[in-house]
Amino acid sequence: MTQMQQALKGQITDEMKKVAEMEDIDIHKLVRGLAEGRIIIPKNIEGKSRAVGIGKGLATKINANVGSSSELEKVKWEVEKAKAAVKYGADTVMDLSTGQDYEKVRKAIMESVDVPIGTVPIYEAGITASKKRGAVINMDEDDMFHAIENQAKAGVDFITVHCGITMDLIEKVKTSNRIMGIVSRGGSFLAAWILKNQEENPLYSNYDYLLEIAAEYDVTLSLGDGLRPGCLHDASDVPQIQELVTLGGLVERAREKGVQVMVEGPGHVPINQIQANMQIQKTVCKEAPFYVLGPLVTDLAPGYDHITSAIGGAIAAASGADFLCYVTPAEHLAIPNVEDVKDGVIASKIAAEAADVAKGVGNAWKRELEMAHARKDFDWEKQFELAFDHEKPRKCRGRKPTEEDMCTMCGEFCALRLVRDNI
Repeated sequence: MTQMQQALKGQITDEMKKVAEMEDIDIHKLVRGLAEGRIIIPKNIEGKSRAVGIGKGLATKINANVGSSSELEKVKWEVEKAKAAVKYGADTVMDLSTGQDYEKVRKAIMESVDVPIGTVPIYEAGITASKKRGAVINMDEDDMFHAIENQAKAGVDFITVHCGITMDLIEKVKTSNRIMGIVSRGGSFLAAWILKNQEENPLYSNYDYLLEIAAEYDVTLSLGDGLRPGCLHDASDVPQIQELVTLGGLVERAREKGVQVMVEGPGHVPINQIQANMQIQKTVCKEAPFYVLGPLVTDLAPGYDHITSAIGGAIAAASGADFLCYVTPAEHLAIPNVEDVKDGVIASKIAAEAADVAKGVGNAWKRELEMAHARKDFDWEKQFELAFDHEKPRKCRGRKPTEEDMCTMCGEFCALRLVRDNI
């Protein structure tokens, strides 16, 4: 049975116990959230990942994308990036590999980290079609569902499936005033397939079969936003919102089958539209956990998109998003390296912490108070321990030796020292 099916029966699993303890939440409240679909625990029955809870009332979680491409494929390098992501605080890792050794990469990553692993099976379907029939667009329905089942059997915990890309929506995109069109890679695979075959998206038309596979292995469905905006101009347009409405219906059908499900969201969104986007999703999708990329709040910061996404991510999570997909400095430019992964994870951790403080979720305030006392007491080791990056502040502190109860910013004019020594 899936975690949701067991919660509906009032059965408490080991995974539920672990999540409740980690989140410091009443176990019965967690079980209700799982039963109602407001909380998920992505955990394949064949997998070996640790339990992680995502959803309403829980701490905001972080995902890190890694994976090879046909242009750059190094299994060892992707493993290093996955390990770095977990080291700096990623709660899950998604393997987005599209190179010929995608299975080898995925297996190596799954063996190297213990967090839940996500994938996009349509990539495997496209690679298979390219090998067999010369092009991604030549994939067939069997390729799609074989890839999904293959990855479920391999122990993948959650999969992005672009079920909301329909024939009707493709026509709306064609007649819209979008600048970037479709920027989702998986979404573009399916859009191209629909246009070539003039048939409905199999992941939509045969959604019940997809639910059967997901239920058998307890694979969490991450309903992909194939029409997410790729620039600020395209944010919150009709195709994006209509796809979300379609996904809302699919959420309810998944819950009826006891399948765990979350919904993916934008993308590039102006700051003043982020809160509305979160509220619309939570309403339309009946409070299903919301998984957002960014959102990026400006298109003018290539090389610094981990910052633009952290700004948007903090606002999104404070407004209801439950799960932030990191963005690295290499976004829009190249495959990220290990340092990019570190920077992306830490930027997202900052966003998540800021949001959790605002919402009063989990142990966020406890950590903030501990840091305040450590700074007041000039307890440098405690500050380094509490910091998201334990190494960088230590290096900054060590640039120039100074007294233990001051830093080189204020020196002898330290406000805390002046007050402590004279009042």
